[in-house]
Amino acid sequence: MGALSHIRVLDLTRILAGPWCAQNLADFGADVIKIERPGAGDDTRTWGPPYLRDPEGNDTAEAAYYLAANRNKRSVTIDIASPEGQAVIRDLVAHSDVVLENYKVGQLKKYGLDYDSLRAIKPDLIYCSITGFGQTGPYAARAGYDFIIQGMGGFMSITGERDALPGGGPQKAGIAISDLMTGMYATIGVLAALAHRDRTGEGQYIDMALLDVQVAMLANMNTNSLASGRAPGRWGNAHPNIVPYQAFRTADSWIILAVGNDGQFRKFAQAAGAPELADDPRFATNPERVRHRDMLVPQIAALIEKRSKSDWIATLERAGVPCGPINTLDEVFEDPQVVARGLRVDLPHPTAELVKLVGSPVRMSGTPAQAMRHPPLLGEHTESVLREVLGYDDGRIAALRTAGKI
Repeated sequence: MGALSHIRVLDLTRILAGPWCAQNLADFGADVIKIERPGAGDDTRTWGPPYLRDPEGNDTAEAAYYLAANRNKRSVTIDIASPEGQAVIRDLVAHSDVVLENYKVGQLKKYGLDYDSLRAIKPDLIYCSITGFGQTGPYAARAGYDFIIQGMGGFMSITGERDALPGGGPQKAGIAISDLMTGMYATIGVLAALAHRDRTGEGQYIDMALLDVQVAMLANMNTNSLASGRAPGRWGNAHPNIVPYQAFRTADSWIILAVGNDGQFRKFAQAAGAPELADDPRFATNPERVRHRDMLVPQIAALIEKRSKSDWIATLERAGVPCGPINTLDEVFEDPQVVARGLRVDLPHPTAELVKLVGSPVRMSGTPAQAMRHPPLLGEHTESVLREVLGYDDGRIAALRTAGKI
């Protein structure tokens, strides 16, 4: 029994931010019913290649992108643009605790599926809307895409190599970071609202915006700017406040050197065969190393490129100097720590026999997050949900299907 096994979530979201939130809740045992368009479904089902492959090596209809954010859910296809489909949604709301949606501002109101309409059915409903810019403000009507939000929210102004260096310029993250972080913050908001409801019986509305999240998640870079009155620049793989704290090329690959204090720097200098670096007053303390980084970093780079990645990691780990490799994803899933933590999970799948996924990183002793169900096929659970949750009989289900409403 998961921590949220008593909770039912009606998931009207698609793409990534909303599905990521819903998957988090599903991993903790919530019954997540994913509502999709008949015949089409979540857009990401076709965001490939790559696609999940069947035992003969043929592509299935499930893109790998879709698989990443939809395990542990049940898929129900409903045409919410039709009165019949809207009626089904309202019936499901009466049996749900949480509604998640990421439609454009005001779009669900015309269907009678907005918060005010649905809380009349379920007064203690928790309703979470996810949009690019939120429900208020001059940009509320704009469509919000992760890439654009990374730029508008300041992330790309501090990500990428310095302009003066080769390859310099703004750079987005390698993943849709504002989408994913919005999904995480939305999860927190839903859990907080559930705790409040359990204490008071009150539901509430949650307004999540990608831009809000992107700004908030810049953490110390925000406060650096606010405290100094200056906008931070891009540092590539370096750190604005700590030196040396960046990636270095070895003889055969790359490593990350993360020296967090002066004692660690002295250990590094000794391990690197250059103890004089730690005695040099320009480098003896972190503030001085930050001031003289342009003198120090080239010397460290010259030392590190003489030896292999494995040699450096072994040497620095023995010396107690924080370091690590820059792994490709195939190397990640072969890493003994990743294997020991069980991050990869394999689940049975009806068309591919097996689907390889990454499980929740949350470790709980009493109610652990679990990957129990494969990302559903489109409409895989439509009939079972309508029967089990709503008590619809075969005739009613057949009529809805014949009319193309499910």
